[in-house]
Amino acid sequence: MFEAAEVGQKLSKKAYSEREPELRLALVNAQYDLQATRSPVIVLIAGDDRPGATGVLNQLHEWMDGRYTRTHAFGPPTEAERLRPLFWRYWNVLPRRGRVAFFLGSWALSPLAARLEGQMQAGGFDRWIERVTRFERALAADGAVFVKLWIHLPKHEHEKRLAKARKKQGDTWRVDEVDWRICDNYDALAPLAEELLQRTTTPEAPWQVVEASDARHRDVASAEHVLDGLEQAIALPARAAPGPPASAPAPTPSVLDRVDLSAALARDEYKPRLDKLQRSLFKLANRADEREVRTVLVFEGWDAAGKGGVIRRVTHALDARDYRVVPIAAPSAEQLQYHYLWRFWREIPRAGKMLIFDRSWYGRVLVERVEGLAAEAEWQRAYSEINAFEQELVEANTVLLKFWLHVDPDEQLRRFQERERTAYKKYKITDEDYRNRGQWDAYVAAVHEMVERTSTPDAPWHLVPANDKRFARVQVLETISDALKQATKKRR
Repeated sequence: MFEAAEVGQKLSKKAYSEREPELRLALVNAQYDLQATRSPVIVLIAGDDRPGATGVLNQLHEWMDGRYTRTHAFGPPTEAERLRPLFWRYWNVLPRRGRVAFFLGSWALSPLAARLEGQMQAGGFDRWIERVTRFERALAADGAVFVKLWIHLPKHEHEKRLAKARKKQGDTWRVDEVDWRICDNYDALAPLAEELLQRTTTPEAPWQVVEASDARHRDVASAEHVLDGLEQAIALPARAAPGPPASAPAPTPSVLDRVDLSAALARDEYKPRLDKLQRSLFKLANRADEREVRTVLVFEGWDAAGKGGVIRRVTHALDARDYRVVPIAAPSAEQLQYHYLWRFWREIPRAGKMLIFDRSWYGRVLVERVEGLAAEAEWQRAYSEINAFEQELVEANTVLLKFWLHVDPDEQLRRFQERERTAYKKYKITDEDYRNRGQWDAYVAAVHEMVERTSTPDAPWHLVPANDKRFARVQVLETISDALKQATKKRR
């Protein structure tokens, strides 16, 4: 890739002065047109020419409307970033739909620096590339357009620049110790960089190598690539309209048929077991905090299956400073401006803490599927996106537990009627709850496929019999305690 770019491209002052005004106008106009679309534009600027990459970024800022752009440059992870999954810091600052964000270096340079300095082996490099391609593919499938610019300076040009710096001639204040290291390690860096570019060039997010020997050519070529990206985003078709609500018949048999709903726990046995489990969970949560083991609990299940009661029995055992409960409802207007996983990435706590989701990202393949709120292509690709998300959590020292609380239709109806008769529970029952009962078979089909496609060795589903609330609460607490014992034991 680099050899093809090293052809000595130059742009005269006259050609530059003729191209600049029309290019600036086109960029700004495209920014305004972009705002009416569902597409964010992500401009990743990296390269072996650090001053050149910074120069490109500064020039783009001058030519574009800064009110509608954001720039993010990442150095070594901060303490908050170190204590979270690797890509948390990138998900946290994604641009909203219709906006542009510039990322300087970011996920492109991190693995190169680590590999050169011996902090990452070949296997780690392979895993990083896999993360990058999954990350970019998921965003592109949701409408994001990537413009990835590698600002490249041939080796002999690096040597000329540094020779000038040694003589203290010319504009040398932009050259620092990192640039000296790049030049000194150029022969080792170049093949690694080429490998990274080749393996992370995809139809959705190709790299563009821009020769930086001539600054005028470099800036104009980079801006033209950005303009192409903006125009591509503007031309994308509108989001596919969600289809009609799913009416798939329930599979026979389904995974839910295997749940033993007769399981029960006697009242006199329940309280002693609950107390013992809560005392144990308190100690285990403290140990997990000491050893930086994050815990993420996901609760899904039928309406009135008892999720709230289970969550209260879990949190009763914990220090309020060490956990958060996040109830998930329909996405807000702000959340709809981003990939659907964005709002969940932002909630991920630092290592050692516990996060409890009362409903979760599985809404994409449950309620959004069944109610026709997501197009089929959207919820179909969500299975692989969810698996990738959960894999990143687990690889970041997270105990991830997913519970489906299962009741039968008769028990659900009994609980609905009980809520209507109980003053402090009336707020829990709505006409929509009764309407959802009419979709029971469609939800069984959705749950069956969800479990089939997202129950993995590292993040299996736990199907909990919940006709008896006492049994469900104890089983969930036992599962959490067993998982924390195993996770903290491995890290002694």
